[in-house]
Amino acid sequence: MTELSHTSREDGERLQKVLAAAGVASRRVSEQLITAGRVTVNGRIVTELGSRVDPLIDKVAVDGSAVQLDPGKRYVMLNKPTGVVSTMADEKGRRDLREFTAEYPERLFNVGRLDSDTSGLLLLTNDGELAHVLAHPSFGVTKTYIATVEGIVYPNVLRKLEAGIELDDGPISADRARVIGEPSRGRSIVEVTLHSGRNRIVRRMLDAVGHPVLELVRRQFGPLHLGTLGVGRVRDLTRDELGMLLTLSREDGHPETVGPRDDDEDSE
Repeated sequence: MTELSHTSREDGERLQKVLAAAGVASRRVSEQLITAGRVTVNGRIVTELGSRVDPLIDKVAVDGSAVQLDPGKRYVMLNKPTGVVSTMADEKGRRDLREFTAEYPERLFNVGRLDSDTSGLLLLTNDGELAHVLAHPSFGVTKTYIATVEGIVYPNVLRKLEAGIELDDGPISADRARVIGEPSRGRSIVEVTLHSGRNRIVRRMLDAVGHPVLELVRRQFGPLHLGTLGVGRVRDLTRDELGMLLTLSREDGHPETVGPRDDDEDSE
């Protein structure tokens, strides 16, 4: 953990000013939050109004929710359409993510990937530190998918998915699996939640239990939910969403070594 630096830093910015600039509250209300003991810097409660911080180094939280102090960081949610590859520049000339990031002045990149035939929630950011934590295999961020599959999915199949099945690259189990609604025209809709990011893992799991995937959408990534965001649309994360995401990544800690990433549903 970064050592508390606001107590000795002469050239830092006043904590209440930094909180106000981050959009947490007005400077006066920020002062009240500090004196009430609701603000932490690098994990320690700070109550002195004269405290100074470096927005680029210190980790600040209010009521346990992390605050991004760097105004240059951007966090964008995309509802990726099918037929789009999860890269910023595709050498084969296929549709890529550039068409959804052109309006942003920052150079954004994707956190993890979705197969070109999979639609849904994809996080785009220029925060390399956060992206590395979320994409690293040791982090294991939870993801929820909605799959339309062939056949009627019975309870024993769901139990098998949760208990674990053996694939050619090792065992895998869903954190949660359930059927949504009633089967129609020989098809079922299954919600699968898991924290693995192995290649095309949801498709392979469902195929292994006899229910090939016809359509796949990622609805949730960690604390982020796709909600009503339309296919092909983008939006900035809300302050609450960003706070949850940053808090989650800080609680987990930063991986000490850089290893191969588990890119979700990646087939490119």
